[in-house]
Amino acid sequence: MKQSEFLNVVMPFKDKLYRLAKRLLVSKEEAEDATQEILLKLWSKNESMGEYKNVEAFAMTMTKNFCLDRLKSKQASNLKLVHSNYEDEKTSLQKQLEAEDSVRWMERIMEELPEQQKMVLQLRDVEQYEFEEICELLDMKPTAVRVTLSRARKAVRQELIKKHNYGIG
Repeated sequence: MKQSEFLNVVMPFKDKLYRLAKRLLVSKEEAEDATQEILLKLWSKNESMGEYKNVEAFAMTMTKNFCLDRLKSKQASNLKLVHSNYEDEKTSLQKQLEAEDSVRWMERIMEELPEQQKMVLQLRDVEQYEFEEICELLDMKPTAVRVTLSRARKAVRQELIKKHNYGIG
């Protein structure tokens, strides 16, 4: 596979790889490093790329495995929480602070979920993958994916209700 073909195949889903890495690793820098590492690994396999039925699914699986390995490694203790700040000059400072607080709160809630729930919620609700694709990526049965997603959504909903009823605790 030539470089131009590789770019045409891989670049359309590069951002999805990054978002998955960021969801798992939290740190923007770590996610960027992980994405770069996966792209390098994909390039090293470019000769055999045509053999894969779904290159995107293969790349997402590689990203998931790489990030989980990274979290398990000794370097995981060095990971730091880095949150993106979204700036919009038209919004008031109050609205900007509320938006940043909401993003941080959702990230905190999602970080507390079990690993599998976090992955299924990220793939389905953030990345908009179909159930069949999630089953393939995570090697799960459709019923298990639906149950896991339901539990993850319920846990997030309960935490949001707590926050709104009792304030941030």
